Amino acid sequence: MSTYLPTLKQLQYLVALHDLRHFGRAAESCYVTQSSLSAGLRELEALIGVVLVERTRRVLRFTPLGEKVVAKARRILREAEDLSDLVRAAGKPLVGELRMGVIPTIAPFLLPRLLPELRIRFPDLQLYLREETSQAACDGLHRGQLDCVLLALPYGCGEVEAEPLFDDRLYLAFPPGTGEDAAAEVGADAVDERHLLLLEDGHCLREHALAACNRPELRAEAAMMGTSLHTLVQMVGNGLGQTLVPEMAIKAGILDHTGIVARPLKAAHAFRRIALIWRKGSPREKEFRLLAETLREAAP
Repeated sequence: MSTYLPTLKQLQYLVALHDLRHFGRAAESCYVTQSSLSAGLRELEALIGVVLVERTRRVLRFTPLGEKVVAKARRILREAEDLSDLVRAAGKPLVGELRMGVIPTIAPFLLPRLLPELRIRFPDLQLYLREETSQAACDGLHRGQLDCVLLALPYGCGEVEAEPLFDDRLYLAFPPGTGEDAAAEVGADAVDERHLLLLEDGHCLREHALAACNRPELRAEAAMMGTSLHTLVQMVGNGLGQTLVPEMAIKAGILDHTGIVARPLKAAHAFRRIALIWRKGSPREKEFRLLAETLREAAP
């Protein structure tokens, strides 16, 4: 057996530095001083006898071996967290800390309704929310930075388990004064490819919108990309084009006082499926399924 084993704290320092690429921010994320983090990493390198991080005044670069050690450290830290979760799950469910990621096209429309219900049902749950794009949330889940994610499916998120909550229908939103005569439901042919407004890459709603329309030319012809659904609605409200809006956002009032008319999209896949996902094999699976059941009951 090796005479030296890295501590979990040293591995946390290493992973934080790799993620943030800055000693000060890495130290802050680990709740230690910069000198403590630097000293911990130097001790780690000295005791294993290799350089993991190349440091200059302007450049911080991980060596090839350092990259491999970071990948292994992530797995070790995730296993350590799973061990803690296993013990916690054996007691009262949904007690203590839970880090949940939520994508921006869900968070502002669903959380105001869900969070009060969670506080009532699970008063001892310490829920930490992190709003991120779909890709960033999936990355955070597999790195162990998040325990579960409130996501819209389909979306490729790796080896995960999913508990569907409900389907969220997509609507085509017309600029003021242009959608009043539209049918009660509109087909994909009603989408004007020259004036279609979409979210930028990284948001799953963009892919859901394109898949629902099933018109390959839309990907190349989309007129403009926005950073948020609220931005797209403002653009449509100013007559710049059309966009696809999920039903939950409409029910939450995103189109109120805009003059925008929205009609349900009539297509085979004109919806996204809202689901709670977590890492495959997580010892907290029963807790996550209980959480999903609660969210499903509280959702509109």
